[in-house]
Amino acid sequence: MNGIESITTERKRQVEGEGWTTEHDDTHTDGEMSAAAAAYAFSAFIGMSYRAFAAEPIGFWPWDVEWWKPKTPREDLVRAGALIAAEIDRLDRMAAKSS
Repeated sequence: MNGIESITTERKRQVEGEGWTTEHDDTHTDGEMSAAAAAYAFSAFIGMSYRAFAAEPIGFWPWDVEWWKPKTPREDLVRAGALIAAEIDRLDRMAAKSS
């Protein structure tokens, strides 16, 4: 499975498995999904050489520590990509409502 397919599969898991629907995503208006994506992307970066540090949530993790679940660098990047896609979709929905 390539990167785009992995991100799509992860986003589907987030919606169907975790219940993070578009309605739920629309409540995150302060950049939380972007911050979470950045935290996972940074976790992937530091996890390349310093995996022990990735076990702790990065300083800009927006949610409770129980939701911080880093894995391998690839899996962290997939999660970051899915969160970015969710935030882009949220911004598009908000823009459509404004026009």
